[in-house]
This record gives sequence, structure tokens and C-alpha cells, in this order.
Amino acid sequence: MTAVALSLTALTACGAGNNAQTLGVRPDNAAATVDSISVQNATVITQPKAGESGPAAVSATIFNKGQEDQTLDSITLSDGAGTVKLTAANGSGPVTVPALGSVIIGGKGNASAVIDNGDALTKKIGGVQNVVFKLSKTGDVTLESFVVPANAEYAKFGPSGQPPAPAAPKPSGEPGGEGEAADPAKKDEQKSQDQSGQPDGQDGAPAGNENGTGENQGGTEGGTGSETPAG
Repeated sequence: MTAVALSLTALTACGAGNNAQTLGVRPDNAAATVDSISVQNATVITQPKAGESGPAAVSATIFNKGQEDQTLDSITLSDGAGTVKLTAANGSGPVTVPALGSVIIGGKGNASAVIDNGDALTKKIGGVQNVVFKLSKTGDVTLESFVVPANAEYAKFGPSGQPPAPAAPKPSGEPGGEGEAADPAKKDEQKSQDQSGQPDGQDGAPAGNENGTGENQGGTEGGTGSETPAG
């Protein structure tokens, strides 16, 4: 088994291979080939600032020039830099590198490789990190990847931010709105009002007819009923 590793010095797009632009990032990152497997543009992407808490991620494109599918069984970082969690693009199952095809690690809609606690990796921004890609048939493909912050062209391939705080639950009833108030004390108060009389000034209504056409004791109250003349 022979391995060919490309240097970390800047490469031209042509020199980096015909698929170097697959990730949409600069083709100046680590690449290595072992048998039929090639790993290109391997990059460790951290939080935007050194010392900032949050996850990190590994991005890469893996090419399979062989006649059989292979699975990416693991990605390992040396020096205890963190455990990498692999997730397939569909959210479940293994990350498969199809025969005569490729798989992208990182970016929207692609497989992902996330390090939950990437704090230590932010201290390596601008340096390199040893990374091992383990394939089901080829075995280990080892290289040194640049460690970059999730800025500029790397932002869309980097780790996601912290999840947003859950929204506060909405109350089951709003005062003055439709339905009864959620507060039991307010429910009892409303029920008491309903039993004692009509709210909104209707308690103690005049003794005459509701339409105002009946006679009132002592005269009408803004109604149209007749009034008994004095004397």
C-alpha cells in the first residue's frame, strides 16, 4: 500500500486536481491519496475567534476511484483535540463514498463531521492538525490539515453556532381576549360577575321595557315612553 501526500504549500487550482474546487474553498489545503481513495481540501474549521467556545468541524472531499463503495468509518484528531461525530447527509446511516464517485464532508445538505467541544482547536488557528480518515477497505488516510476560523469562504462549511434558546410558551388565555383567563382566580371572578348581573353598566337597569317604550316611575330616562303630567 502506497500513500502520496501533497504538501501544505499553496497549490494552483490546476495542480490541486480537477475536483479541487468542489468545496468552494481555496485549493491550498491538505490532500492525500491511498490506493483508490483521495482526500482533498481537508480543513479543520473552528469558531471565528481564538478561545471562543463552541463546536468545530472537519471539511473535506473524498474521492473513490475504485470499483466498490466504501464507508467512512471515522475521522480522528491526534493529541486529544476532540472526538469527531460523523453524520450522513440524510441524517442517518453510514457516510458512503460511492464507487467512481465522491462525498463532501461539510456544508449545507452534505455529510458532517463535528467536534462538539472545539475550544482547544481555536488555539491552533493558523497552524495544522493531524487528521486520520479511516475507510472501510482502504484503511487509514493520514494528513495534516490547516486549522482555520469559520470566516469568509469557510463560514458555510464550519461548525454551526449554539442552538437558539427555546421560545417562551404562550399562555392558554389572554385577559380581554377570547376564552376564559388562564388564572383560576380570574375565572372565579368572571363567573361571579356573570351570576350577579350583567357587566358593563347593565346592572340596575330601569324598570321599564328594554326598548325604552314603557313608562318609568317618576318619568322616562331618555326613553320615548309617555310621562304622567303633574297636577
